[in-house]
Amino acid sequence: MIDLLDHVSSHAADGVCHLQTTGRVTGRPRTIEIWFALDGPRLYLLAGGREGAHWVRNLQADPSVRVRLGGRTIGGRARTVEGDPVEDRARRLLATKYQGWREGEPLSVWAAGSLPVEIDLATGPMRDGGQ
Repeated sequence: MIDLLDHVSSHAADGVCHLQTTGRVTGRPRTIEIWFALDGPRLYLLAGGREGAHWVRNLQADPSVRVRLGGRTIGGRARTVEGDPVEDRARRLLATKYQGWREGEPLSVWAAGSLPVEIDLATGPMRDGGQ
């Protein structure tokens, strides 16, 4: 089995990942394609729709999620991190990856105003294939 951190880090530059949450009303799997940034076994996302985004509302109801990255699906636990010590790091990682942000520059409206979400990938199993 490929080591989780090796697999995740080898796909850090990928443009998107696929996030699967469980629908809070239907209980059915819901998958979105989304920008991400990695920091070890933690994956960060920004929700432009903040708490109004359905995927955010789903993970608030059930934090167990799955992330498809590089052809493998990895389980994890998600949480919003606004007000948490990792909030600034999450925002800066995403702004750097997608917008070329550099230290000393202001963050964009998207990077500064979106709701940051952290997924701890170390808490879930990894398997080949789809969701």
